[in-house]
Amino acid sequence: MQQRNVLEYLENTVKRLPGKTAYEGEDSELTFEQVYKSSRAIGSYIAAEAIYGEPVVIFMRKSPEAVAAFFGTVYGGCYYVPIDEEMPRMRIELILKSLDSKLMIVDEATRAKAEQFDFDGRIVNYEEISVLDEDKAALEDIRRRQLDTDPIYIVFTSGSTGIPKGVIACHRSVIDYIENLSAVLHFDENTRFGNQSPFYFDACLKELYPTIKFGASTVIVPRQLFMFPIKLVEFLNEKKINTVCWVVSALSMISAFGVLDKTVPQYLRTVAFGSEVFHIKQFNRWRAALPKARFVNLYGPTEATGMSCWYEVDREFSEGDVIPIGRPFENTEIILLDDDNKRATEGEICIRGTCVTLGYYNNPERTAEAFVQNPLNNHYPEFIYRTGDIGKLNERGELVFVSRKDYQIKHMGHRIELGEIEANVNSLDGIYSSCAVYDREKDRIGLYYTGSIDEKSLGAILKEKIPRYMLPNRTVRLETMPLTPNGKIDRKLISGLK
Repeated sequence: MQQRNVLEYLENTVKRLPGKTAYEGEDSELTFEQVYKSSRAIGSYIAAEAIYGEPVVIFMRKSPEAVAAFFGTVYGGCYYVPIDEEMPRMRIELILKSLDSKLMIVDEATRAKAEQFDFDGRIVNYEEISVLDEDKAALEDIRRRQLDTDPIYIVFTSGSTGIPKGVIACHRSVIDYIENLSAVLHFDENTRFGNQSPFYFDACLKELYPTIKFGASTVIVPRQLFMFPIKLVEFLNEKKINTVCWVVSALSMISAFGVLDKTVPQYLRTVAFGSEVFHIKQFNRWRAALPKARFVNLYGPTEATGMSCWYEVDREFSEGDVIPIGRPFENTEIILLDDDNKRATEGEICIRGTCVTLGYYNNPERTAEAFVQNPLNNHYPEFIYRTGDIGKLNERGELVFVSRKDYQIKHMGHRIELGEIEANVNSLDGIYSSCAVYDREKDRIGLYYTGSIDEKSLGAILKEKIPRYMLPNRTVRLETMPLTPNGKIDRKLISGLK
């Protein structure tokens, strides 16, 4: 019988491995049996409150208990919405306003802050509801009513208007994603994940759900370690982490500071990366340090349930090359559309398939802009997601990411890819990371970077490497590159620097 509920992963695994640690955090860990019992208790509480098919806010520390609260929300027939203390207060308030949720689950550490929010629903402590007796009959009734097209989570992405957009994903799309991702990355019972992504991003799906599918283990890497690359690698070794699915910035930080020359993550066998372009100089340092590991480039938007394409690095890459994003997962099609909505070999990346999510919560206008009728099909309703990314097929037929649409600029009469400027800068010895931004009002290119090269020397080098029309009008060396909570370069913040 086909699986139709993500919780079936947990229910199958707890029978085999009840006492094995599933999730390990800084201060606590939970076995599969503890996750199972706690989540069913929370689901029973939600059922008793007669809340069904609605969003439940999870405002807890990044911990194993937060994961149990996620699953408990799904047991209760609702969908979870993670928020976090590191999110700006205004962003949280906007999210809460759009949700109009009746319930927020907190822990002892977040309760006081939660009570300061403009929230009309009930606030309950995880510590209290996770130890309640389960109501087996109520949970069975909920399970009978649930469909595989019912939502299980909302994660909020940044909106161009400043209003966060809540992406809604359902059981079927998450199951489809986890099955495909697991087949590509070869997860199994012995997989030990090192989780980097905050829980309020969809990136954490790569660890949380395969853990309960296979009986694997997820170790939550402390946030502060990403400021100390040597300690970070030591932690990976101490915890015997063998699989990471990280944003490129987190990996580049380790290699750029020469850490891999001193110590290596000796247990790593699978390194999956995505969300940003992995510059060849830093990638090759990783590959040289871990010659037996598998390196897999992943690509995909939140609106398509995480990642949609993959490429396992199977050949050497030199400076100036771009690592492909390869080909789509099974049951997914990538369509490249030109400006006339015709199929092309280079164009906007559009995604078709079960992975396409349900749209944006309480936002029909933005949903209609991005989730559109497939222009290649005028026979019946079929929605695709327009990513806003530009891709092309290389001579091998592999998909290659080119740029974001909004990273393409017109400057001094020339069309420029800001990523091309960054690629040239990042290829230089002594450069750790860089970000090129464009001020449309002033028609000026700004370059911000971290590294040991001074601004004057960098400017002289770039005059020899790139055309005059691509040269930055302003070059600024930073002590540290500002990153988003997910570890990507914070381009919005950099654009605001003066």
